Amino acid sequence: MHVQISQTPVLEAEKLVFGHVGLSGPLLFNQLSVVLLPGVTWLSGDEGTGKTSLLQLLSGAFEVDAVQGQLGVHNISFAQNRAAYRQLIAWLDPRDTALDQQTARQIFAKLPQIYAAFSLDALQLHIAGLSLTPHLDKSLYMMSSGTRRKVLMAAAMASMAPVTLLDQPFMALDRPSSAYLLQVLAQVAQQSVSAWVVADYEAPPGIVLAGTVEL
Repeated sequence: MHVQISQTPVLEAEKLVFGHVGLSGPLLFNQLSVVLLPGVTWLSGDEGTGKTSLLQLLSGAFEVDAVQGQLGVHNISFAQNRAAYRQLIAWLDPRDTALDQQTARQIFAKLPQIYAAFSLDALQLHIAGLSLTPHLDKSLYMMSSGTRRKVLMAAAMASMAPVTLLDQPFMALDRPSSAYLLQVLAQVAQQSVSAWVVADYEAPPGIVLAGTVEL
């Protein structure tokens, strides 16, 4: 396992210990440390190496007692303030069915309550760029897998959170949407404020990476 790091971190995870059946069973991560820098980080790994599980860990999805180690964004520690930490992470799990009964419009309407830096202008750009306008009043369960992923990505990207986590974002996307996502990532790669993670088998083509995490 190799982690490539540099300076000026947005998120720091130190010595994470985690297992799907608890800390006393087989461990998926043992003393794993990750530093996320401003820009785009590629999270790579073969099937079953834990890419999605690591995103869930970084998002604060698990309870504190299920994980050992330190996890923080800027000066906010997950262990000390879970609610504040989670508001700094944009993560909508494409495998989670909890939002399936909600429409895209309903999901988008709740974002300002969750993310202090949410941008309506950015959301409108993402809706247009991902061709979501015809789908705004459909429930997620009614959508194709590609459209469903686009709704969740648009929500995460418009949050303007310090950390945005994307799990295999190009899966099931049409070509225009893939091109738009690459355009967004290219812009993110040039800024010095937020950290984005793209978990996928291959690095996003043509994107200058701030770092790589290999599982």
